Amino acid sequence: MIRKFRPDVIICRFPPDSRAGHGQHSASAILAEKAFREAGDKLRYTEQLAAYKAWQPKRLLWNTFRFGSSNTTSEDQFKLAVGNYSPNIGMGYGELAGISRSIHRSQGAGTPSVPGIQKEYFTLVAGDSIKNSLFDGIDITWNRAGKPGIGKQIDRILAAFDFNNPAASLPALLSLRKEIEGVKHNYWRAQKLKELDAAIIHASGFMAEATAKQPEAVAGTVVPYTLRYIVRTDLPVRVKAEAYHTEDSLVNMRNVRKDSLYVSERKYAIPSDQAVTEPYWLKTDLGGAHFSVPHDSLLGLPKTPAGLNVLLTVRIGGQKFDVDVPLSFKKLDPVRGDMVEELRIVPEVAVEPVSSLIISGTDGSVSSMVKLYANKDISDGILTVFANNKEVYKLERLRMKANSDTTIPLKIAASKLASIPQGDFFMEAEVSSNGKRYNRSQKLIRYEHIPTLQYFAPAIAKVVRNDCKVNAKRIGVVEGAGDYTVTFLRLAGLQVDVLKESDLTSAEGLKKYDAIITGIRAVNVEKRMRSWLPVLHQYAALGGTLVMQYNTLQDLSTTEIGPYPFTLANKRVTEEDADVEVLIPSHRILNYPNKISEADFKDWVQERGLYFPVKWDDRYQAVFSMHDKGEEPLNGATLYAPHGKGHYIYTSLAFFRQLPAGNKGAMRLLMNMLSTGR
Repeated sequence: MIRKFRPDVIICRFPPDSRAGHGQHSASAILAEKAFREAGDKLRYTEQLAAYKAWQPKRLLWNTFRFGSSNTTSEDQFKLAVGNYSPNIGMGYGELAGISRSIHRSQGAGTPSVPGIQKEYFTLVAGDSIKNSLFDGIDITWNRAGKPGIGKQIDRILAAFDFNNPAASLPALLSLRKEIEGVKHNYWRAQKLKELDAAIIHASGFMAEATAKQPEAVAGTVVPYTLRYIVRTDLPVRVKAEAYHTEDSLVNMRNVRKDSLYVSERKYAIPSDQAVTEPYWLKTDLGGAHFSVPHDSLLGLPKTPAGLNVLLTVRIGGQKFDVDVPLSFKKLDPVRGDMVEELRIVPEVAVEPVSSLIISGTDGSVSSMVKLYANKDISDGILTVFANNKEVYKLERLRMKANSDTTIPLKIAASKLASIPQGDFFMEAEVSSNGKRYNRSQKLIRYEHIPTLQYFAPAIAKVVRNDCKVNAKRIGVVEGAGDYTVTFLRLAGLQVDVLKESDLTSAEGLKKYDAIITGIRAVNVEKRMRSWLPVLHQYAALGGTLVMQYNTLQDLSTTEIGPYPFTLANKRVTEEDADVEVLIPSHRILNYPNKISEADFKDWVQERGLYFPVKWDDRYQAVFSMHDKGEEPLNGATLYAPHGKGHYIYTSLAFFRQLPAGNKGAMRLLMNMLSTGR
């Protein structure tokens, strides 16, 4: 990344030690310093040098912070005033930053927009010292590219710029383009021409779109689309459409009148070898926790570049510009208006297990379902299911119409699985048709604040042998931020009721439940927990078992989470294989009805737990101790307290990651927690 973008100054958000909060934060600082010191060394990562030259930034800084009770700033650090008011956007940059930060929806990181000047603090990590400016000792003028006159030319363009008539700057911008074309420095010439060309296109008021009437297409098919373009300048503009893979003849260069919308109905022949649309870092199998990037040129891009484009050759004032217009799908939403997203290339058949986790029957048989979606007519397909690469199910003469789906029930007798070694195993579903094999399921990520993203997952389900004991049979669930709890408990054969507000008005009405469990971040996302928790605590006091999963520090609906006080902190164990010390070996949670051992903490994924309590009332019992390497022990992973006639458990263990992954040890431990009172 450093060699590609060639920064002069790099700023770390976190330090490399425990002040970072957790290991993932500190790792970013450790890697930043390592990259800073090695990017300029021609003997390091020599395979990159064909595309990117070695580059040494001037300095590496840490932007220190105040966060909660942690204050890493000091008055002897370099200070920078930020938050200045911008009349162009009608607010200060601090206000804009608050809006931007609040778009980070996945972690509930809403941030206030604060007007006024504030200070940011920096300390030097590596490189040259800093005294007056972040750019001390760095030439950030056009002298650096050997063209000092270009800087003056840009100053004149900015001074004369008319917001009401951007096209008036086009002659000057076109003249500037010729000057930059003469820059000898390859990197700066390419970078600045790219930026300037975008500015010229915008100043001309040129807009183009190529929109299909369907959101998805299969490789080898022909997609009708509408090409539209318009310009808003009096300068002579000529446009030629050269659609890649078009069935139409090329459109000759044509003059375009100002504010005259050009519309053309065309056809796009999608190549038969066109790859499906998916993020570039998911095109190859995940190696442990590492993604593979097929080409270094893709690093830093938020998504895979559009694979289907209409090339428009645009001549403005006699100069030529190539504009790639992605082939898109546009629809009118009655509330949000025009919705535009990339045309997605999909396989002929998508194959998806209805559940990625299957718990076998007590007799060893497996019952599940596979959903198939046909994007093209299938006349003679075959569905095959494999268990550990051994065929255990086959359905022949499969026929489906394009744009249809079907769900096929699977019932696999224990005898079919007899040759599978004891323990858990994986099943894979596959459809073969016309000599091709399809074994991936389509996933779509859709949120209002980001474009629709498509990716594909292997059509694999993990089968867990049903030897996990549980004495609790009827479970109430208070939903949180969308974890896997309800799905898992139902797969395990338990009766699960999702509790509504009307259920949480009286503890007496909850006595029918052997246990009640709250979803992750329930106290954060459900404001009514403030009134529900006293009822839940009373349920426990009457003899019930209340299990609460982790909550974050921000925006708690109440701090009285347990029947007795405890204090949450941004403490976590990010090493999924961190050693776990049992503090109370005889504790019921560890012995009944499943005997928990060291083996139950093997093969956990991503992390042990997060947002551990750090202080608690003496009536709580801490069951486990764990920590990342080099960190202080954390004993708040699971707190247990007897409460009246019942039991209260608060656990920060990452069950929300382990249960979907089919981790047997985590399942056994959770079943013990739910069975504490039975």
